[in-house]
Amino acid sequence: MPWLIGIDEAGYGPNLGPFVMTLVACHVPDDPHDLNLWTRLKPAVRSAKQKADHRIVIADSKLVYSPASGWVDLERGVLTSLGASIATLQDLLAHLADGELPAIRQESWYVGDTALPTAVGPDDLTAACDLWRDANNAAEVTWCFCRSAIVPAPRFNDLVDKWESKGAVLAVAATQLIESCVRAAPAEQMLFVIDKHGGRNAYSAMLQHAFADGMVLAEEEGASRSVYRVEGMDRPVRILVMPKADVKHFTVALASMVSKYVRELLMREFNRFWATHVPDLKPTAGYPGDSQRYFDAIRPALLKLGIADRAVWRQR
Repeated sequence: MPWLIGIDEAGYGPNLGPFVMTLVACHVPDDPHDLNLWTRLKPAVRSAKQKADHRIVIADSKLVYSPASGWVDLERGVLTSLGASIATLQDLLAHLADGELPAIRQESWYVGDTALPTAVGPDDLTAACDLWRDANNAAEVTWCFCRSAIVPAPRFNDLVDKWESKGAVLAVAATQLIESCVRAAPAEQMLFVIDKHGGRNAYSAMLQHAFADGMVLAEEEGASRSVYRVEGMDRPVRILVMPKADVKHFTVALASMVSKYVRELLMREFNRFWATHVPDLKPTAGYPGDSQRYFDAIRPALLKLGIADRAVWRQR
């Protein structure tokens, strides 16, 4: 059975909080190039644009969650798809990114004791898990792999300093996730779909780092999409990089949701920590426009605690 794999991120633009990139992979019974999982899993899932009903929403995280629309659909979709026993944020990170935990634990603001789920009721979550399982079994779709790369501010700044490019953060995270997926997956056909960022069209050099045993060859490179194949591997591998992949491809949408969920939970702990040191501090999402207000407010506490600015403020 071929593998259909999606990669997307959350938190590339902010000045505060971690960057999170997630890879999700599933076994599918048909050619992954032509498979529409929204259609195949229709009894259990819907897009954000469809009328609200009992089904699970899988879509670009920006369409699923906002402070105005609420948190339930995002949390329900992520925890249902993971299919694991997760009681706290610490459990979630151990499941998705166990290798990242030592660096995250070094963050002054991180505790990991946030209880999950935070908003979805247990009966609702159980029903959603049953719905998800039955639809995937009927469609012969198996979710085999989900991993996140989490880059706190200190490492974010170190990568920018080393490579003199913010894009290095994307490249390093994607390489890490792709390598781990290839190592874990049986030698079967793989299609990677990656959400595109910025105006860059050429990705072969970046992707080559993830496929040390193969040769990445460009088939097409342009603004609408870039397509690659990897020769010399023990399996056929193709990579599609395109804008708005999280709107057009189910696995990318789910990766977007997982990344957003993880980042938002981490930001809740970030805000909780600084609120204990700065009275009446309003929380932040960390994005430009509000991040400077927040950073200015916590700077006296940073000095008092002996925390360097670059340990909190991302320079780009």
